[in-house]
Amino acid sequence: MDASLTLPLLIGLIGIALVFDFLNGLHDAANSIATIVSTRVLKPQYAVFWAAFFNFIAFMFFGLHVARTIGTGIVDAGVVDPRVVFGALMGAISWNVITWMFGIPSSSSHALIGGLLGAGVTKSGFGAIVWGGLGKTTAAIVLSPLVGFSLALVLVLIVSWILVRQTPFAVDNAFRTLQFASASLYSLGHGGNDAQKTMGIIAVLLYSQGHLGSDFYVPFWVVITCQIAMASGTLLGGWRIVRTMGSRITRLTPMQGFCAETGGAITLFMATGLGIPVSTTHTITGAIVGVGAARRVSAVRWNVAGSIVVAWVVTMPAAALIGAAFYLICGLFS
Repeated sequence: MDASLTLPLLIGLIGIALVFDFLNGLHDAANSIATIVSTRVLKPQYAVFWAAFFNFIAFMFFGLHVARTIGTGIVDAGVVDPRVVFGALMGAISWNVITWMFGIPSSSSHALIGGLLGAGVTKSGFGAIVWGGLGKTTAAIVLSPLVGFSLALVLVLIVSWILVRQTPFAVDNAFRTLQFASASLYSLGHGGNDAQKTMGIIAVLLYSQGHLGSDFYVPFWVVITCQIAMASGTLLGGWRIVRTMGSRITRLTPMQGFCAETGGAITLFMATGLGIPVSTTHTITGAIVGVGAARRVSAVRWNVAGSIVVAWVVTMPAAALIGAAFYLICGLFS
């Protein structure tokens, strides 16, 4: 694949990016709907429509800081060419498919970052890495689930104290309604952070081909197309991962689901505002563990949570290796 692409090849590569965005929505639908489904507030077929709608409209509420981080803050934009983009996307797509098949809630975001690093380093060595942006993103791998955990835990304790005199039936009824709001906010945060990662990849591809001029920016048509692809994937849902996130880690009540979603949403809103590409999977998992631990430590199935953490650790290096392999394979045909 040459450094300069013909229009059909450019469109094809953008299409691959949108396939990743679609799979991201499919893979991460569980993050948006697991709690509201597991608490039986909404049936799965309605929950995915609810989540997809808020995934789509997220661009109306957030800036494009995350897209700029992905486009220029992980690997030097001058290093990125079509082969690097192809390797990055195929590394992320391959890892997403593998983890989806086994029902593992890994991070699509860090799969993309891993693929980008693998392809970029294979091309230009470690000098291609923008260490400041990578350091911020790597720190978020640890911090996002911890922040989600802490916020959800504190929310559960506060709400439990306020409602201590209420009957369980009254509390459940109230939070069944409130969970519509918390699920909406979480889906908004998910769409705001995750869809921007594909926007950044497409924008840096266009920039490398001279279609954006001298300044990097994200065209509006890229924003809309990526939001549509993300929302379409969410509509299909990732039912295997929903089961893991919604019931295998811990059992949730509507009040706990509300606290998990709200804690996760606040975390995503902060990260998106700061331009940090965090994992929505990490965030909601931390929040779900937090509400389970607030009840009692034994309420959390720590063996399941532990296997998820292992998947988190493996995601970036695995996607990087796959991305590097696809970069090299692509070179055989150039």
